[in-house]
Amino acid sequence: MKQIKKIVVVGGGSAGWMSAATLINFFPNHDITVIESSDIKPVGVGESTLGGIRYWMSALGIDEKDFMSYTNASYKMSIKFTDFYEKDHGSFHYPFGQPYTDNSTGLNDWQVKKAVYPDTPVEDYCRSYYPAMSFIEQNKFPNPDSDLENFRQDTDVAYHFDAALFGQWLKNNYCLPRGVKHIDTIVDSIQHDDTGITSLILSNTDTINADLYIDCTGWKSLLLGETLKEPFNSYSDILPNNRAWAVQLPYTDKEKELEPFTNCTAIDNGWVWNIPLWSRIGTGYVYSDKHISPEDALQQFKDHLNSDKMTVPNNNRVTDDLEFRDISMRVGLHQRTWVKNVVAIGLSAGFIEPLESNGLFTVHEFLLNLVSVLQRGHGTQWDRDTYNTATKSLFDNFAEFVSLHYALSVRDDTPYWQEIKNKTFSPAMVAHTPMLSNGFTDLVARKMSTFEHSSNSGMHCIATGMNYFVFNSINILYAEKTHNINVKEQLDYWIDSRQQLIDKWNTESNNSITLFQYLKEHIHDNI
Repeated sequence: MKQIKKIVVVGGGSAGWMSAATLINFFPNHDITVIESSDIKPVGVGESTLGGIRYWMSALGIDEKDFMSYTNASYKMSIKFTDFYEKDHGSFHYPFGQPYTDNSTGLNDWQVKKAVYPDTPVEDYCRSYYPAMSFIEQNKFPNPDSDLENFRQDTDVAYHFDAALFGQWLKNNYCLPRGVKHIDTIVDSIQHDDTGITSLILSNTDTINADLYIDCTGWKSLLLGETLKEPFNSYSDILPNNRAWAVQLPYTDKEKELEPFTNCTAIDNGWVWNIPLWSRIGTGYVYSDKHISPEDALQQFKDHLNSDKMTVPNNNRVTDDLEFRDISMRVGLHQRTWVKNVVAIGLSAGFIEPLESNGLFTVHEFLLNLVSVLQRGHGTQWDRDTYNTATKSLFDNFAEFVSLHYALSVRDDTPYWQEIKNKTFSPAMVAHTPMLSNGFTDLVARKMSTFEHSSNSGMHCIATGMNYFVFNSINILYAEKTHNINVKEQLDYWIDSRQQLIDKWNTESNNSITLFQYLKEHIHDNI
């Protein structure tokens, strides 16, 4: 069998250049070419990331300050959700990293607190376990040497950045200097047979062939979908949204508005994201065109931007010179993402929706899975099958995690939310996967039998924020009668000891500088 030595990436953008960067890093002697036309504007999906991207960057040896200054990047420590549980109900956070517990305390303790003191707000949950919350809520950023329990700046922080600029930076500062070839043109036609793609005919009449083709052509999925006809499985049964309006807004008070988190606010027919970069704010309205027309959605979006629901209200944000982009989303995953000699990466493989910042997450995770296979040197059917199984499991789990934000909602103020409230979100979708800590089945089992959340994923943060508690007064009564203990007495001791930790975290936050100041001093100091 022929070894994989020559790889062609079709399509650029963040997915295409992340693919080329990953491959040239792990296989520096391979012949790697990117076909990208400068006439095609990238979608620009993926301005908000998750902590896993730092592992990928570390593996590639990417200089943080260099890429951050180029891409107008900022740091991200959490995702904030507003009005997802109920309209005008308030907000909760999903901070990155693991919650801080020790031998004498666990996630169950807060559940007991909520049962004994029902008026405890859900926001108190993350404040009690995540030291970063003290910084997040004050727009502060911890120094690298901060003494915060169970918090590491190198792993528990992600980025907000300009996705289009990120692709450019990877191209000019990483890929081309390492020998990746770039052809500025489009693919005019594709030759293929039973073995897969045999050659690409370019618009300049050149012909190019490869051992492996990476499809990064976006939702068009030119190679995997259009050419090889691999079936696409829609996830619309659990993910209701399929369109978005996006726009870039200027700052009015950058130090106040530059927050260390992505803000997601549920409104009438979907939700609005708010992503603060160094240079501007990226915002968009993700919605379902089943319930509202694009024209009405745009007006609804503009009304929201000028309302007090914005993170930092400003009644003069929407002006005539703003460019609103209409984005149609293909939500789902191809049945297989590696077929014959074609691997789809990014939007060409599948997309969940922007909630929980999965766009670039699936890119770097799929790529790392691909690297682990290609290190064998060939790409047999076994390799393709195991890759497809691993990536589908990863994708399915993330899709189910995202759908949890809708499944646990009790909103019924519009037909959109009424439909979601009465919808069946089946756990059967990922019942086969071993990653149950990310799935409905695990969440339900813990509520109904073990009465304790798992800390292995952010599931417990979302569940608690959506008033889905694993512990109640019945459990307390059982504990008191069976074990002859005074639950309230023990609980009050835990509350006091935990408050001491919170006070310590607040002190560190009070003594720290704002995220704006930190970025100005350490990252964007040349501006």
